[in-house]
Amino acid sequence: MVSTEYERRIAARFAGFDQDGNGYIDREDFNVATKAVLAAFGTTARSDKGQALYIGAEAFWQGMAGIADRDGDQRITREEFVSGAVKRLRDNPERFAEIARPFLHAALAVADTDGDGAATVEETTRVLRALGVGDDLATAAAAALDADADGRIGETEVVSAFARYFTVPE
Repeated sequence: MVSTEYERRIAARFAGFDQDGNGYIDREDFNVATKAVLAAFGTTARSDKGQALYIGAEAFWQGMAGIADRDGDQRITREEFVSGAVKRLRDNPERFAEIARPFLHAALAVADTDGDGAATVEETTRVLRALGVGDDLATAAAAALDADADGRIGETEVVSAFARYFTVPE
């Protein structure tokens, strides 16, 4: 089962993906996340931004399934997630960043309400809350993403932080 501290941390992060809490990650979890982000910003699913987010979520799901769904049943169990993350991503966080990038890019576009190419700390906090992150942690995480304290969070900051969070031991 889970044997190292790193693997225990990765296993705990499984819950962030298991949006409906049914014990595995599947395509529906990515759809739930997409709907929540769209709702948080009042963006319709049929809009260009809504469609881009659904397309990004599907690409993310396909990438995750390709890495972790070892039995091909279109569901990722906790054990598959841990094994996939530990064995395939630990030494290559850039790979995880690339499979997450389309979703993260589209989520930032939804959050970027003024269209300046970056989300504010508050907008990023709203995305994190929509994805099920608690208020205090969402606020702290969004503030930490703004490393240069300019009040703006861009794709590069989000993608690299996301990859580190899921693939690099803390």
